[in-house]
Amino acid sequence: MAAGLWGKFMGLMGRASLPAGAALWLPDSNGIHMMFMRFPIDAVFLGRPDPAVAGARAVVTVHRALPAWRGMVPLVRGAHGVLELPVGTIDASSTAVGDLVLIEPGERQ
Repeated sequence: MAAGLWGKFMGLMGRASLPAGAALWLPDSNGIHMMFMRFPIDAVFLGRPDPAVAGARAVVTVHRALPAWRGMVPLVRGAHGVLELPVGTIDASSTAVGDLVLIEPGERQ
């Protein structure tokens, strides 16, 4: 989890890869950049937590295989968090717009 401004800016920069099964959660974010990234990622943009569904968040949009060094990903209206994932995770999990995702506490970056 990268909750602070610096953590969100740094994100996965400087890392060689993101292991299978791992993710980086960027809360309260509606955009990301791929500058200085050394590898591509999948990104899932999520809405606000829904208290009626145990705080799960709806998938607003998905971006597959964002290439390294691409620059900014356009801001996503309605997004209030982004999951950065290893390439192929979206397809392997069949994640689609409207799905619900529950973010559980984990390590903070």
